[in-house]
Amino acid sequence: MLGTYSYNEIFRKTIIAFGTLFNNIELRRSDEVMKVPLAYGPKQKFLARLDQNPDPTNKRVQITLPRISFEINGVSYDPTRKVSPTQKIKIKKDSTQNYNTYMPVPYNLDFEMAVISKNQDDGLQIVEQILPFFQPHYNLAVKLLTSMAEVKDVPVVLNSLEYEDDYEGDFSNRRAIIYTFQFTVKTYLYGPIHESKTIRKAQVDYYTSTNTTSAPRQVRYAVTPASTIDRDGTVVTTVGTAIGTTETTLVVADASNIAQWDNIYVDTETMRVSKKVGNNLTVIRAWQGTAAGSHASSASVYKIDATDDALVDSDDDFGFNELTSEFTDMKKYNPTSGSDEAI
Repeated sequence: MLGTYSYNEIFRKTIIAFGTLFNNIELRRSDEVMKVPLAYGPKQKFLARLDQNPDPTNKRVQITLPRISFEINGVSYDPTRKVSPTQKIKIKKDSTQNYNTYMPVPYNLDFEMAVISKNQDDGLQIVEQILPFFQPHYNLAVKLLTSMAEVKDVPVVLNSLEYEDDYEGDFSNRRAIIYTFQFTVKTYLYGPIHESKTIRKAQVDYYTSTNTTSAPRQVRYAVTPASTIDRDGTVVTTVGTAIGTTETTLVVADASNIAQWDNIYVDTETMRVSKKVGNNLTVIRAWQGTAAGSHASSASVYKIDATDDALVDSDDDFGFNELTSEFTDMKKYNPTSGSDEAI
């Protein structure tokens, strides 16, 4: 169990997403507009760098004020956001396979962010660009799993704000005004991502004996996905007479390719043909959960058939085709060969 390699870069993505919240903060003075530098690291590191350069306003040196620094300083499990550990998320990979993984585990990341400035006005400009967005949290959309396109709203909670005016010694010493923000980012961790085949048929065989090794199957119930819309784009006919939302008789130009109990698709509505007399079709409107609509004369009519069913993907909306069969041939299903064989 443990030791299965899995690295989804979620902590890295969360740290980067947190930093991007503050990477466009500006400082405006009477004669200039500047973007406040942002860097990952403890504030002590930048304060020590300032001590090595007594004049922080000298733009020829690397470190200038104001600036923003942030770092992660804690990780903790959040039991209040726990979900079922056995439930899975499935996302389509292609027409035959899915990505799947277990539901994520909630973890909180604690961040400390410091705004360091030389004078009070610079610091207050920065602080007032941050505080109004946290009441006390801000939702940040983060794509935690790239392969599964899993996007989560990650709350960023502002816990506290502390103020420090670090000014000691004589007039030759530098001054640093520090606003320290404490944040909690409520992210999620995912385990390994697996690939699995898409299930396109479910089959249940019934036996009249408890000894299924030697007893033949008597009844079979099989279910396959049924498309609720046309997917192959093949037009079978056109609407002969325009209809509104309540009429149940649909006149088509040529009904030769439509049979009773077929499902047809016009515009965005699916209908079920309950009766056919010539080119007049009696239909059940708004079939398969679609909405009844008005359809103009000459609108294209599509038939939903097995070709459309085969084009259904795992992330589509679909119904089910059900088939019940009875047998007297004394055979049973072999899951290895995928066929019925004599006992």
